Amino acid sequence: MSDNRFLVTGARGFIGAWIVKRLLAQGAEVVALDQNDSQHRWQLIMDRAEITQIRSVSGDITEDGFLHRLVEEHEVGRIIHLAGLQVPTCRANPRLGAMVNVIGTINVFEAARLSGGRVKRVAYASSAAVFGSAEDGVAVTESQAGGMNTHYGAFKRCNEDNARVYFLDHAISSAGLRPLTVYGTGRDTGMTSDPTKAMKAAIAGRPFHIRFGGRTDFLYIADCADAFIKAATVELPGAHVFNLHGETVHLQEIVSTIEQIRPAAKGTITCAETGIAMPSTLDDSAIQEALGGVPRTSMVDGITETMRRFEQLQAEGRLDLSDLDQ
Repeated sequence: MSDNRFLVTGARGFIGAWIVKRLLAQGAEVVALDQNDSQHRWQLIMDRAEITQIRSVSGDITEDGFLHRLVEEHEVGRIIHLAGLQVPTCRANPRLGAMVNVIGTINVFEAARLSGGRVKRVAYASSAAVFGSAEDGVAVTESQAGGMNTHYGAFKRCNEDNARVYFLDHAISSAGLRPLTVYGTGRDTGMTSDPTKAMKAAIAGRPFHIRFGGRTDFLYIADCADAFIKAATVELPGAHVFNLHGETVHLQEIVSTIEQIRPAAKGTITCAETGIAMPSTLDDSAIQEALGGVPRTSMVDGITETMRRFEQLQAEGRLDLSDLDQ
């Protein structure tokens, strides 16, 4: 049974909530860890019957021994690690960022090491922030990481190196995944959440300005979640790091697609001219070759599905607009 029992850290966050949903749909048992006790994102994408299946746990991943005890108590067989602090927090408080993002990840691998071989794999969230700026339109490969321009990116690169050492020293297999702009229902924090917020604003009939422009690697959340699950379940020895690629698009294409789906929003959604200081295209040939069949939803289909869900939530009186003012 432990082979089908997953510990998901950061399980109430955007990607975490979707991973929990997709795991439950596959019949897996989920132990969901988060310091946050809000079910807000779960309720956006799951019904009551799904949520009642989740073993929900609150705790601090930086606490020495906590994750080991949790893994033992619930007889966890696989770990998907997403808990972490984002760019603004790491910039404002690098020490706290390092404690959560680096020491917290060390604690995840220690829990795997101390499990006596029961934890088969660790899949963890790295980020495209491990890359510095790159020439627009040139797809970057995994080996081109470096030149990070944020503490967040530096912490993520450190985690990748530590995962490699845990395999060398203790044979713990792992896969770190590097997404860039992930979108979909429940994405409500961070600068790259702006395209999703624009979709919500269009449904609500509100204007919205996306704070970045240019081209970006645009990844639908369901595909992102499925990639993490596959990385946690495939039998692939070693410590691997993979780029996740969706579809490289210009922000104006996103705006135009929103307007096509919601004609009344025409002229109300705008975007900046300056892009974010990260590559616009991530080469995902390595993960496609290693794992095979990693899904890729088109921009049009992903935006259509996201806006359809926002329409449903609006009809039910559950479309929360508070993030549009952040």
